[in-house]
Amino acid sequence: MPSRPRLLQRPHRDDVLIALAGLAGGVIMWSLGLIGGDEFPREPTALTLIPLVVMAGAELLRRTAPAVALCVAVPALAADQLAGSLIATIVMFTDVLYAAVVYGTPAMGRKIPLATVYLTVVATLVPIAVYRTPASLLIGVVVGLVVLTPAWTGWAIREHRDTAAAERLRAEQTALLAELDRREAVTAERARMARELHDMVANHLSAIAIHSTAALSLKDAAATDQALGVIRENSVRGLAEMRRLIGLLRDAGDEGAPAPAPTLDALDSLLDQARATAVAGSGGQEFVLRDERPGDAAPLPAPVELAAYRIVQESLTNAVKHAGPGRVDVRLARLPDGPLEVCVTSPYGEDRAAPRAPGSGSGLIGMRERVSLLEGALDAGPADGPAGRVWRVRATLPLAAETARNTTTTGNAGNTAHSPSDQEPQ
Repeated sequence: MPSRPRLLQRPHRDDVLIALAGLAGGVIMWSLGLIGGDEFPREPTALTLIPLVVMAGAELLRRTAPAVALCVAVPALAADQLAGSLIATIVMFTDVLYAAVVYGTPAMGRKIPLATVYLTVVATLVPIAVYRTPASLLIGVVVGLVVLTPAWTGWAIREHRDTAAAERLRAEQTALLAELDRREAVTAERARMARELHDMVANHLSAIAIHSTAALSLKDAAATDQALGVIRENSVRGLAEMRRLIGLLRDAGDEGAPAPAPTLDALDSLLDQARATAVAGSGGQEFVLRDERPGDAAPLPAPVELAAYRIVQESLTNAVKHAGPGRVDVRLARLPDGPLEVCVTSPYGEDRAAPRAPGSGSGLIGMRERVSLLEGALDAGPADGPAGRVWRVRATLPLAAETARNTTTTGNAGNTAHSPSDQEPQ
């Protein structure tokens, strides 16, 4: 429903009480003969009550229709001065003027105080110029008390309220931004933990799945024992990785410092594990590591080294699950302009109907996220190799100090890195 015009709204309860109090006070003063004029006190006249009643009516509109109230109060004050002034009428006028500044429009809040300044100046200078007596200065003082004081008091109150409202709004906006930042941080942290959890566990679980399949399909007791041994080894390693991740999620003081994040020095162990898993799955792959980095090169920033390790780990896991027989080549190099290049190629198993172990399908996404956080480049997909079609994953990771600093929170966590999962089925 459309709202009622402000003029027709019910007066505020406080305004009704103010109007009744002013009216009662004026009637009492009028009955006692406390009326301004040549004689004080003097005989009351009924004409003095008319401006009083009109001014009390203006008080009823002081909050709901302040502009109308002021337009009614000004002629009522003039009539009061002609009929014999009542102090109650003047006091109610000052309140109406104050309310017009506080509750009126922003334009009224600005213009009324300035108008009272001009009126006070005129009421001071004109009587002095006409009467040329010191007593004429009192006219300006009285006018200033009646119009200037309430108007500027209302302006100060309104400014204080507007400032308080602006501060409340700013506080609400700050709280909203803080909540949005918190949610964004929580989302980013959950994504980092998801990538790290995937990279740490998917490799071991893929090996367990492949070896358990081999153990179930082989009737040779020795081969079964060997498969069970590899399953146990991957289970232990997976548990160790999980403990490391749990340690990263705890406070540092709870159970000591967490285990360090994996580095490229551990790639040999990673390839050994891939070889053992490939043999159990009868993949027929040969795994080769070529580290072409200069021997005197400076140490890699921790986020770059962790990202490179996880990219190789994910690529080897995908090669074991998807690639056909042939050579799986892992190459590390430092480009002339500084970035680290990681390249993993594996036979493109076009004839494979299904992967050797199930995957989550988020491997490429995770690798792209890691590379993007370092402002690098990633290329993954089929390519032509010397021995035929291959699946190639090539990542270029900048080593700039600024990039390393900006991504410390990401890689810090060897811990909280991201890892999308399996590369697309080949």
